[in-house]
Amino acid sequence: MRQLPSLNTLRVFEEVARHRSFSQAAQGLNVTQGAVSRQIKQLEDYLGLALFVRTPQGLTLTEAGSSLSPHLAEAFDHIERALQAVRVPNLRQRLRVLAPPTWATRWLSPHLRAFCQRYPDINLSVTNHASHESLTEIDCHIRFGLAPASHCASRLLVMERHIAVASPELFDSGKAPALCSAPLLHILHDGKRLKVWENWLAAMGRDDIDAGQGIEFSTLDQVIHTALAGGGLAVIDRQMIEKELANGSLLPITPVEVTGPYGYWLDVANDKQGLSKVQLFTDWLERVSNP
Repeated sequence: MRQLPSLNTLRVFEEVARHRSFSQAAQGLNVTQGAVSRQIKQLEDYLGLALFVRTPQGLTLTEAGSSLSPHLAEAFDHIERALQAVRVPNLRQRLRVLAPPTWATRWLSPHLRAFCQRYPDINLSVTNHASHESLTEIDCHIRFGLAPASHCASRLLVMERHIAVASPELFDSGKAPALCSAPLLHILHDGKRLKVWENWLAAMGRDDIDAGQGIEFSTLDQVIHTALAGGGLAVIDRQMIEKELANGSLLPITPVEVTGPYGYWLDVANDKQGLSKVQLFTDWLERVSNP
């Protein structure tokens, strides 16, 4: 095992030696001057000798510093060339996001223009399916679920806000349709029917409606399109149907709104958290999710 100080410490020394200035090195490294001073002190303690001397004319390298500086500069040049030789073009700035299809279509897509304008150097790749082999390439995973993941950094973006809606054609002179007048539309998740109707009916205090009857679909988009066509009544997260509620193509049956228990979670693998592109996307996503 190599006995070396941290690469960051050596990088700080190389920057200070080049500028002959703690303040200019700090500006170039985007850190404080105090942080630069501490790194140089650590390196000097490791070597057991001084690397710089302060003079009336400014900062000067000692004999040891003068000997070390060109070797480190050459070493960093070699590292840079080696990395560039194997780096795939644009891979560093390609952000791979795994997301539920309806969320990606109905929530993410309308917001992407703002993200792309703000971060033009980041190329997004949004998919709703990843094989076992490609999971390691995913930078961010948007997951529909009940709780945070235990194997990674996981944070709640937003909880679902369910309302019961129907097509205007099912309303009679502005009167909402009876809950028994049309099929209830259900969504499946991991092969099981989500209990959104049961939760909504419980909030309404209605025990006279059979929540098990109706039609079930594998995607929320299928539920939404069936409701738009007047094919049934649906309980849907209002954040997924903002456009339809705004233009009146779907109308609330009642004002009752039920929050949760499901939500959308942002999961980031531990080895991806330090990537700047991931941090920029996650910060932006949290701002837009909670305006």
